[in-house]
Amino acid sequence: MKLTDTDLKILNMLSDNGRMSYVDLAKELDLSRVAVRDRIYQMQESGIIEKFSVVINSEKVGKGVSAFFNVDCEPNSLVYVAEKLAENPNVASCYQMTGPSTLHTHVLVEDFTSLEKFINEELYALEGISHVESHILLRRFKSRTGLKL
Repeated sequence: MKLTDTDLKILNMLSDNGRMSYVDLAKELDLSRVAVRDRIYQMQESGIIEKFSVVINSEKVGKGVSAFFNVDCEPNSLVYVAEKLAENPNVASCYQMTGPSTLHTHVLVEDFTSLEKFINEELYALEGISHVESHILLRRFKSRTGLKL
């Protein structure tokens, strides 16, 4: 699907407010509600829009510690480690990165006691990990919730 300028405007407005109604989008774009609905449906069908979701403030729901880990794995264990980390409810995201079979993992936990437990009992317990580097988030200046086009 080739994106039009109108499609890009819709995507940018939805990035700002994913709950914006077809009617409100249509008013902003001077289109009909049906035209907006059809464009959004086409973008969903073609995979441009993957899903609509809610962004939750982790601190306000008791997850006060945000930590990032670079996890180096033995090459033949990378997928196994990634799948195990992805199953863990404390893992917010896990990506394969360039480098020596490296996973970049974001973890959200209640406190430092929980972080220590995660590291010792869940992360270090996984076979196939050769090195772990950790970083604790001190302050967030920007967090991307949607792509701007």
